[in-house]
Amino acid sequence: MGPVMLLISNPHRRLLSLLKLISLAGLILVLLASTLLANTPSFLGKYLEKVPASELVEGATGYGNTLGNIPAVEVLSGQNLVGYAYITSDFVNTTGYSGKPIHVLVAIGPDALILGANLVKHSEPIVLIGIPDSKMKAMTESYRGMNIAAEIEARGSTHELDIISGATVTVMIIDDTIVRASIKVARALGLGGLEATVDIGPVRSLNMNERSRRDWMALTGDGSVRSLTLDVSQINEAFAETGDPRVLRNPAKGAPEDTFIDLKTALISVPGIGLSLLGENEYNNLLEWMDEGGSAIAVFGRGQYSFKGSGYVRGGIFDRIHLLQDDASVRFRDREHKRLRVIAADGAPGFTELDLFKIPADSGFDPTRPWQLQLLVSRAVGPIEKTFLTFDLGYQTPEFYLETIEAAPETVSNAIDEDSDSAARAELWKRIWQSKKLEIGLLVGMLTVLTGVFFFQFQATRHARAFYWFRMGFLALTLGFLGFSQNAQLSVVNLMALGASLQNGFSWDAFLMDPLVFILWVSVAVTILFWGRGGYCGWLCPFGALQELTNQIARFFKVPQWTLPWGLHERLWPLKYMIFLGLFGLSLASMTLAETYAEVEPFKTSIILKFAREWPFVLYATVLLGIGLFIERFYCRYLCPLGAALAIPGRLRMFNWLKRYKECGSPCQTCANECFVQAIHPTGEINPNECLSCLHCQVLYQDHAKCPVVIKKDKRRAKMAQSASNSALDRLTNHPNVQTKEKANG
Repeated sequence: MGPVMLLISNPHRRLLSLLKLISLAGLILVLLASTLLANTPSFLGKYLEKVPASELVEGATGYGNTLGNIPAVEVLSGQNLVGYAYITSDFVNTTGYSGKPIHVLVAIGPDALILGANLVKHSEPIVLIGIPDSKMKAMTESYRGMNIAAEIEARGSTHELDIISGATVTVMIIDDTIVRASIKVARALGLGGLEATVDIGPVRSLNMNERSRRDWMALTGDGSVRSLTLDVSQINEAFAETGDPRVLRNPAKGAPEDTFIDLKTALISVPGIGLSLLGENEYNNLLEWMDEGGSAIAVFGRGQYSFKGSGYVRGGIFDRIHLLQDDASVRFRDREHKRLRVIAADGAPGFTELDLFKIPADSGFDPTRPWQLQLLVSRAVGPIEKTFLTFDLGYQTPEFYLETIEAAPETVSNAIDEDSDSAARAELWKRIWQSKKLEIGLLVGMLTVLTGVFFFQFQATRHARAFYWFRMGFLALTLGFLGFSQNAQLSVVNLMALGASLQNGFSWDAFLMDPLVFILWVSVAVTILFWGRGGYCGWLCPFGALQELTNQIARFFKVPQWTLPWGLHERLWPLKYMIFLGLFGLSLASMTLAETYAEVEPFKTSIILKFAREWPFVLYATVLLGIGLFIERFYCRYLCPLGAALAIPGRLRMFNWLKRYKECGSPCQTCANECFVQAIHPTGEINPNECLSCLHCQVLYQDHAKCPVVIKKDKRRAKMAQSASNSALDRLTNHPNVQTKEKANG
């Protein structure tokens, strides 16, 4: 019972036990991480559908075949090949500052000019949460028109970067990967007059073994069923844009939002699609009806316009639809048509027209290549005269229904040279460091001065007023230079990125991309062994500096300061450790989710984006700073997960630099009362996990007006000096010569 009561009654021991448990839990989570994180070998199929071809390349209508020996896909405008699209991470190492790849979808033309670029997936915290999409879109669009052949010839950058404030490193990484990946693709395909290095002609066929049945939602979602939907307003506007005033005499009837035609099509000769839409029996009938080596499509329609037309007669041609593929055209006659009674897929909506069309084997149709179903819409402009418009419904057989039937030689994606890739990334971070020589020099100077203060803290803190203004000036430099100017604000997200990098294959390149942040992390690793977390948290954290400076301004204007009761204060300490553990656990399951919840840190809002964000983020940061006007460093004390993360290894510090008297805490409480984060126990011990190394206790240690021990020494010293002075006076008074002289004078 005695030891238990002792543990309960000693808060310091209880907190120490908690920290040990946290450290153990963290170690277990790190070991589990290796089973939860994995790399994806290819990214094209995963991210291609996120960006329509028309959004990536101006004038494009869809994507074509996926090339066999290189992870790229054709970009088509109608039947014409206009370029190739690819994901940069399939060709070069695109690891960003977050420690995870940055995936950019790029299109390049036959003349080696970039046709478009789109950031499709990343884990960069500043881009993910802070930078508006419009800025990133404008940045990636700036690559349109870049001549990759000229980049190769120049052997270096021939363009200027469109730097976005707050995301300099990320932008430089994106630029490097776009250019290097495009160079690889241009060389592989022989674009812009370059000699091709790979053969892009593999043979593709339908995978007849893929026969899984899907419901309607799945079929439309994965592209097995494609749609063309036009309302009345779209049709009327399309005819009006022809410039023929006669089309306005006979507009389509109905409200603007009424459906003119909802047209669906699917390649039902693909087993999985045919079985899903037709059912087992009807699909078997289809196989008997189709020509050997032929194909078949289903066409469904509803709305006020019929894709078959009321003028159709038996033996005639369906003149409102026909199939296009490359230079070939397929028109359907009555003998190539049959009606479908019902759609077998679960969840299918109702259609007024359900029809099947077979494609003859001798038509040259290739089911593995993209094709279009072209719809002809007519409008009467006279008694017997009509005008026509065409609308294309593009179709590409989904990848999982296709297979390569001949072995392909080595592909570009498998030929990524790790040595050359590492050399290129090393060249990038060296270029970044070269461009920041002045900033690096200033930071190194700050670290040198701070190290000198810590090593010679007794001398540095001798004059209280001078040291106070030195500290305020240093914090102002931290806030203005490291924070607002350079965005060198460390974050718990950096630690989570490090954990992810250790599991995915650690590389120094990702962490060398931001020189100031890298230098700060190195300094943190060193100072933790000497002084704990205080070296960074107390002096080099821009948000911490912002809190302290605003609090000092509040004190100047006589804003009352609140001191929490020790019991409550002590119980609020563990909150930041719980927040850190929660974020770390989330990062193992989902880095993106962890980065979102890492918004508990107000650093991005206040320091990196300078409050230029949506109002909830600004309100949160402002509330924290507002509380800090009354409770100094409120966020640092109770909520900061980064401070918690640094405090845990801070237990390993090897030296105890802060001087204390045996009277500290009993009876003297001066330092405990004046510690601005209440890191000193009433019993006199300094809690290294909470101490921010402000050195105010060392100022008080030598203060002749506040420290009772110093005052007592001063009094003893004065008393001894007075006693010595009196003794000297007595000796002088009693000296024989002095007495003789006095008698003579008397």
